This record gives sequence, structure tokens and C-alpha cells, in this order.
Amino acid sequence: MKKIGVVWLVLLLVSCKAKAVLNEGKASDVLASEKIIQKQYDNKIDFSSLYIRAAAKYKDEKQSQNVSAEIKIKKDEKILVSIRFLGITMAKALITPNEVKYYEKINGTYFEGDYAALSKWLGTDLDFQKVQNMLLGKPMDDLTKGKYVSSIVDKFYKLNTVENTTEKSFLFEGEHYLLKKQEIIQQDQERALEVNYPNFQEVSAAYLPASLLINAFQKSGKTEISIDYNNITFNEELSFPYSVPDDYERIYIK
Repeated sequence: MKKIGVVWLVLLLVSCKAKAVLNEGKASDVLASEKIIQKQYDNKIDFSSLYIRAAAKYKDEKQSQNVSAEIKIKKDEKILVSIRFLGITMAKALITPNEVKYYEKINGTYFEGDYAALSKWLGTDLDFQKVQNMLLGKPMDDLTKGKYVSSIVDKFYKLNTVENTTEKSFLFEGEHYLLKKQEIIQQDQERALEVNYPNFQEVSAAYLPASLLINAFQKSGKTEISIDYNNITFNEELSFPYSVPDDYERIYIK
């Protein structure tokens, strides 16, 4: 029961098709890490709210699920996600900088807590800002606060850093310096998270993913999540309704 709940949570928080994808460039000359970071952050996404209709597929060693999702983001404050199957709402999640809440219909259960369960499931330490950045196609970390070695790998610009037993790398294409891949490897905990962004699209003068692929590796196995953004709109008046049905049972995920 608990595992099904976490599966819904993962789909809820990351479920977010593009009509036209951007042309991308190849890295040519080696650039200093500071230059790459500056160009990446020149791609600003200014909004108060964001509404996304999406399709997602979840797969692990035991199951595979295809769902549709509705995602509402109030920038830096909250994210509400509704997961639907055959038009029926099967789960909802509301996340804020302080907590994660979700409920799922199959078992009639709900969860309220911090980011520990999601972090454990995806193989890296997460918080609200990192989840929001991942959905927006931005580096989960603030690159201006780290020290990185720059190189060219597979015709992409790569930034790499190693702190203690954690290695982080970020790859960017050479036209707009959009993020193509971010990877976090924690050797001491034998886990890793890899997020790939095959395509980007331009919406209201902002660059957002058209799709993303998430691979989480742990001792217990591999989790794959593929996501397609079907429709995106900015700065609408959005409501964020969330309430757990009275007869649902609270679960605790260790």
C-alpha cells in the first residue's frame, strides 16, 4: 500500500507535448564555467502562475502506468497536481516549501510530511525549489554558488563538480544554453538521479521543456518516468483546491 502511494506521489510531482521544438546548437569552443552559467541564467522564466496539461508514464521492475496530469504552479509558493486515469481523478498532491501532501483513490490513503519520501524514491535530496526547477527545465542547484569544471562532452557543454562523495554534472546545448541533462550521483548511498530534456519549446517568450525523462537508480532497482507537456499557459487566475476525503487513512512513509 505504501509503495503504491509513493508511486502516485512521484507521478503527481513530476507529471507535466510540445507543438514545436527549438533548434539547438552544438558546443564548439571550450568556455569558462562562469560564462556557461551566465548564459544559462540569461534564459529567464518570469511568471506568477503556470498551468500545464501533461501525459506521463511511470515504470519500475514491477509495474508500468500511463496517466494524464494537470499541474498548477504558483511561483515559489505552491504546486498542485491532479492525476487522472480515463478522465477520473485518481490522486492529488499539494506541495509547498515546507511540506508535501497527497492522497490517492485506489487504497483511500493520504500522506502529509516533508520531502524525505520523495527524496528517497528519486535518489537525491529534494526540496520545493529543486522540484520546481526540474519541472521548468532548470538546474536543480543554484550554479552560481558552486565551483565547476567545464568541458565539452558529446557536443554539449558540461559542468562537473565533486563534493565529498557526491558528484553533480549539468550538460547544455550550444545555441540557447538550455539544460539537456542533469545528474546527481551519491556513491556513499549507492543512488543516482538523472534527468534528461530531449526537447524544449518556446511559450510566451520563455523556454520550457517539451519533454523530460527521469531515471532514478538505487540498490532496490531503477525507476523510469517519461513526461510530455501537452499544453502550457502563463499567468492565469488559478485556484488550488485540495482536501482529503473524510474516510481516507493516513500513512507514514519511512
